[in-house]
Amino acid sequence: MNYLIGDLQGCCDALKRLLDKIDFSPSRDHIYLLGDLVNRGPSSLATLRLLIALGDSATCLLGNHDLHLLAIAHGAKKPHRNDTLLDILDAPDRDALLHWLRHRRMACHEQGWLMVHAGVLPQWTAEQTMALAGEVEAMLRGPGLADFVQQMYGDEPALWSEGLSGMARLRCIVNALTRVRFVGAGGQMDFKTKDGADGAPPGFHPWFDAPGRRTAEVPMAFGHWSTLGLLQRPHLLALDTGCVWGGRLSAARVERGEVLELISVKCKQAQKPG
Repeated sequence: MNYLIGDLQGCCDALKRLLDKIDFSPSRDHIYLLGDLVNRGPSSLATLRLLIALGDSATCLLGNHDLHLLAIAHGAKKPHRNDTLLDILDAPDRDALLHWLRHRRMACHEQGWLMVHAGVLPQWTAEQTMALAGEVEAMLRGPGLADFVQQMYGDEPALWSEGLSGMARLRCIVNALTRVRFVGAGGQMDFKTKDGADGAPPGFHPWFDAPGRRTAEVPMAFGHWSTLGLLQRPHLLALDTGCVWGGRLSAARVERGEVLELISVKCKQAQKPG
């Protein structure tokens, strides 16, 4: 069986209980983690080690918190006061953990689902999304990682253009795949608003409601948006149910672009937003 799972953010205990609840077997089943594997929760190191131990039975996407860890590790960012990443950074196998992390995916199109951490831009097709994700993956896995994370942050360009190149192009792709919530009519991204879908700034829509979105008929699954919560529509599934904020960790059993079952467990560890 195949399961999609929302944001973990270092909540290893909740992941273990969820895997027990679905009677997960690495030899029989496959899980897809939709990004933000680490940070803010109590057990980021244990979470990474568990996912690594699952081997090929787990496909893990990278979210903004996972990229944040890589940036800290390479001196591009300082830890935030609410980060819970020191156990990884101080681990004796730190290099192996970070090597594994930098080789994870930015997007995945399997089991009939296009999976990303945050969203896609309305101009992108599914095929283009995968190709653009591959550009970032190549940079993360290559010798230029340290330089890349130094230049990865910033809200510009907020509007996609096929003519973008270099770091501007890569930054736009990263922001769409790991940060976007709302877009304007032309696809311009807004990064300030973190409210639910009803809190869109004037002239903006949730990315999945953007007029003319070219992936509208493609089943899509994403996390990232805890204030949105669980959202299930035809061809759309949001699975960040706020585990680290005292909510639930959720999974969807899927097959050929359909949701067959939704399963969740309560998270016992609540982190204060900040």
